[in-house]
Amino acid sequence: MAPNKKLKTISAEFKKTFNLTLVFYKGVTIADSELTLNQLGQKTTKEVNATAEGIKIKGSTKVGEAEKMFDKAFGVTVQIKDKTGKILVPNGITIGQAARGEYK
Repeated sequence: MAPNKKLKTISAEFKKTFNLTLVFYKGVTIADSELTLNQLGQKTTKEVNATAEGIKIKGSTKVGEAEKMFDKAFGVTVQIKDKTGKILVPNGITIGQAARGEYK
């Protein structure tokens, strides 16, 4: 996930890869999908450790760890939801398990 990509592009790629919804937040509100990761990160007061290559998420990555990766690398808050974008996926399962619906 490159820091210069728009949030809507990252979310679309995440959905295509894992069939899950990735939602970005600015504070407690959903962030503008036209922003890039870098732009959203600049709107936070957190220290950001963004690198050109960004972060890599695999199916074996736990949901909670993936969410923490975004926070640590870009200073942004994300939530991973089911494919409909309505139900939060539990943090303790892997992205692969969530993609297969193994948490309901």
